[in-house]
Amino acid sequence: MIIEKMIYDNLPKSDRTIRSTIMDDKPDIYNTLNENFIRALNEIAKFQPQYLQSVSNLQLDFIQTTKNMIQNIISAQKQMASNNNSSNRFWNISALSLPIPYLEQFATQLNEFTSNTIRVSNLNNQFTITILDAIRENLNIYNRATDELSKYNTNMVKAWNSFFAAKQY
Repeated sequence: MIIEKMIYDNLPKSDRTIRSTIMDDKPDIYNTLNENFIRALNEIAKFQPQYLQSVSNLQLDFIQTTKNMIQNIISAQKQMASNNNSSNRFWNISALSLPIPYLEQFATQLNEFTSNTIRVSNLNNQFTITILDAIRENLNIYNRATDELSKYNTNMVKAWNSFFAAKQY
């Protein structure tokens, strides 16, 4: 307060009115800042469910599109191969004329590969969910820590203020 008074006294008269207005409005400025930040975050939070739903819808549409693409490609290849077996040799694709044990082995390996890929995907999803839960818990810890730090700073300021108030008397 003494330092502020010295600075205020040394300011030109045109700046003194501005400075005194700022000094008088400090509590209102802090409240205004707080209210505006909270209001802005609340507005952002309103759209979070919509964003989440939009992302979810996009993922489902992507999955459905991928399924359709796979089915259409395999159907087209099957059609081309069956046309090749007939008199129409336009596509020039040879029919699969592999021995049955090779086809069975290929089908078995493909099933194992798919099962392993699904297991890895499930593990990855569980890992990702665990990480997101840990991040969320860390945010809660950080939030509690900032609350405690704020309380500590408030108590420290009160202690210094009472110390300086006692010194002035």
